Amino acid sequence: MSTTDKMLLRTRRKKRIRKKVFGTPERPRLSVFRSDRHIYAQVIDDFAGTTLALSSFEKGQPDTKRANIGVCTELGKALAERCKAKGVASVVFDRNGNAYHGRLKAFAEGAREGGLQF
Repeated sequence: MSTTDKMLLRTRRKKRIRKKVFGTPERPRLSVFRSDRHIYAQVIDDFAGTTLALSSFEKGQPDTKRANIGVCTELGKALAERCKAKGVASVVFDRNGNAYHGRLKAFAEGAREGGLQF
């Protein structure tokens, strides 16, 4: 399967998910993007259009060249702490068409350990 076919299928899954997942002020949407090296997360209130963002190469995050499973777990915990500081206790998880496996699963479990409700 070529790269463009994989991207097309992921885009279709993403659109299918976004039809159902919507962030409210009470339960914002936790959108996670996974690149080859890093992972990016945003907590988005779709009504107000406000965003709280976090990435794996941000200052204060573990200093690695690649966001592996251990780093992703720590990022999930860090995001949960930021959300608690902003008064967000529960979120809706948006996996952006990616499989709930590996780094994405580690990130979600880290966020749950940090106290976020999915």
